[in-house]
Amino acid sequence: MSLDRRAFVGASALLATSPVLFAQAATERRFVFIIQRGAADGLNTVIPYADPAYGSTRGALALEAGTALKLDGSFALHPSMATLHGLYGAGQATLVHAVASPYRDRSHFDGQNVLETGGRAPHQLKDGWLNRLLGLMPGGGRTAVALSPAVPLALRGAVDVTTYAPSALPPADQDLMLRVDQLYAKDAQLHALWSAALDARDMAGDARGGERRNDSAALGRAAAGFLARPDGPRIAMIETSGWDTHSAQASRLATQLKALDSLIGGLQAGLGAAWSQTVVLVATEFGRTVAANGTGGTDHGTGAAAMLVGGAVLGGRIIADWPGLKPSDLHEGRDLRPTLGLDTLVSSLCAEVFRIDPERVVGALFPGSATASPVPRLLRA
Repeated sequence: MSLDRRAFVGASALLATSPVLFAQAATERRFVFIIQRGAADGLNTVIPYADPAYGSTRGALALEAGTALKLDGSFALHPSMATLHGLYGAGQATLVHAVASPYRDRSHFDGQNVLETGGRAPHQLKDGWLNRLLGLMPGGGRTAVALSPAVPLALRGAVDVTTYAPSALPPADQDLMLRVDQLYAKDAQLHALWSAALDARDMAGDARGGERRNDSAALGRAAAGFLARPDGPRIAMIETSGWDTHSAQASRLATQLKALDSLIGGLQAGLGAAWSQTVVLVATEFGRTVAANGTGGTDHGTGAAAMLVGGAVLGGRIIADWPGLKPSDLHEGRDLRPTLGLDTLVSSLCAEVFRIDPERVVGALFPGSATASPVPRLLRA
């Protein structure tokens, strides 16, 4: 029996997935963190159309209220986010504006480090807040999956997690899979890894195949394949990139937001009945400048928007202590001024999701954070 080398590599690529060994979870709640790498522009995602200074400060980037998806008398959604708009109308999405981590400089690398570690400054902590959250959960629920080629910093730490990323290689046929299975049958270590990789592939469902690697809806369904299992993980992290819109922002942001909307739709569809027990947090490392630059884009800013989505969310609301967009209201005269700490939002949310003492959560996830006023209740009873 011989194997074509290219086909062998394609089948063996499954072994890059970490072993998937999920105990019975101690909670029915699911928590998904979607990171927007590159600093997403919150002002044209959740649009403050009623702010008198929005049109004048945004200039050519300002979206007309009539083209956006109205949320209430003050805010509207970008027209690319029809699925999210529907979830908001159904009371399953809460949008949070003028939010930021403690980081106040404008380096992607350092900003993402603070966002993912939960530190007060870059490189202060070595592990991620999401991994530390796993350490607070009852033993049966201490599992998580990253939809990523490698474990993101937010999930690195003492608790083991698994990763899954759709392969760019063509799917192997059943004959080849059988041959590889026979090849590894007598090797205890490789056969165990092979079996675990096949389990991960089966959980991911319809997101397999190179032609679907960049299909956002399929990625959402892949995450749902893990989370929907009764014995599956209760925490997942999904990486999205391409949010650094220094030029041609109007078209690029529309494409990015459409993909994010499809990702959320894929999660909802794939989770089925488990969607009612799901909370999705979408956040970015920092926002973008209020004014456009000379190339039709925006530069690195401060205040941003975050999203809470899912059947467990007490939605249909905007949470924002709105600072205003007049030049005198801006942070350093250029950025949306943050009025809510992202660490406060995340710790409050995680305490509610997993019913853990809030003080214990904030102490573990964001050590050194100052005591802040609690946010309104975020989840359904």
